[in-house]
Amino acid sequence: MSISKSLLDDARGWRRDLHAAPELGYQELQTSHKVASLLQSFGVQVHCGLGGTGVVGTIRNGQGPTIGLRADMDALPIQELGEVAHKSAHAGCMHACGHDGHTAILLATARYLAESRCFSGTVHFVFQPAEEGLAGARKMIEDGLFELFPMDAIYGLHNWPGLPAGTVAINPGPMMASMDTFEIQLTGKGCHAAMPEKGADPIVVGAELVLALQTIPARRLSPLDSAVISVTQFHAGEAINVIPETATLKGTVRCLQSHVRDKVETLIHEFVEQLPGAFGVRGQVVYNVGYPVTQNDPDAAAVIRRAAVSAVGEQQVIWGCRPSMASEDFSYLLNACPGAYVWLGVDGEQPSASLHNPYYDFNDQVIEPGVALWIALVEQSLSVSS
Repeated sequence: MSISKSLLDDARGWRRDLHAAPELGYQELQTSHKVASLLQSFGVQVHCGLGGTGVVGTIRNGQGPTIGLRADMDALPIQELGEVAHKSAHAGCMHACGHDGHTAILLATARYLAESRCFSGTVHFVFQPAEEGLAGARKMIEDGLFELFPMDAIYGLHNWPGLPAGTVAINPGPMMASMDTFEIQLTGKGCHAAMPEKGADPIVVGAELVLALQTIPARRLSPLDSAVISVTQFHAGEAINVIPETATLKGTVRCLQSHVRDKVETLIHEFVEQLPGAFGVRGQVVYNVGYPVTQNDPDAAAVIRRAAVSAVGEQQVIWGCRPSMASEDFSYLLNACPGAYVWLGVDGEQPSASLHNPYYDFNDQVIEPGVALWIALVEQSLSVSS
């Protein structure tokens, strides 16, 4: 394939325009309008409104399979601290996760395929809102994504600091962890801090629970299973000389296997219901099930691996990469349709800032390998000869 310099220059411009005008989840009104307008200018059929601000572009080119390619569009509630020329113009909001880059890559892919049409079948370009904790993928599914746009497979990519620019990392199993949250309410008996025997101290129980929950991965799960339990908030008390009546703990759970996820939830309930009683304190937990495990279909992972080798070269492809304990709502799409999710390295001569960092800026040099990957995937999956 030959990706023209003019297309790459345009994609870089789109990316920087998007970076300068970030929008939070379900508020991507300008972003979705820009995406839809560009797709229409390419001659791509456009459907708007799935998931509120989602956009789906479609190119049909003869008989053949149907695949979907997804990009997320939302930004984060972070004040940008970098000083790039295209710095966010919206206070307290920035593209700190590279979704501007994902969107630009998919737009450039749509334009290339609309012009070349070297495939036989259908491609759906899924521009998704609200990936950052708001489950935009699930909302698009609930609004009928796969009923309106049936697909044989769906694919997604995410830029990945820590990998060299243009490297593609793929795992034939889990890529990213599930994400659940919990809130523990401890109710004891308040009293004077100088007379603790007259009360039931929820702070001591909370401290015990913070440590006890860490024994779940260490002692209640197999060493071959993966789980992270992090208590991230501990709220209790107002006066320095009073043992409070209540304490609240909040945190998150990440797992790479669904059966481990279920077991961890059960064990957290057991710890919270049983441990506080020994101290005369009552414990209750609200457990909120969030994003599932991002689990690649092995066959689809093999398909995108072959495309990656064609696009960037075998030395630039990492097969069987270590999963991340971070989470991604592309998992909902993979639960509903076979597919695969990959990482695209962005580290240039200088390492990239980490994701969700106020100094992060997408590396425009990886737009070309990103577009090349999507084109190779489409042309191989929807081969004219097949």
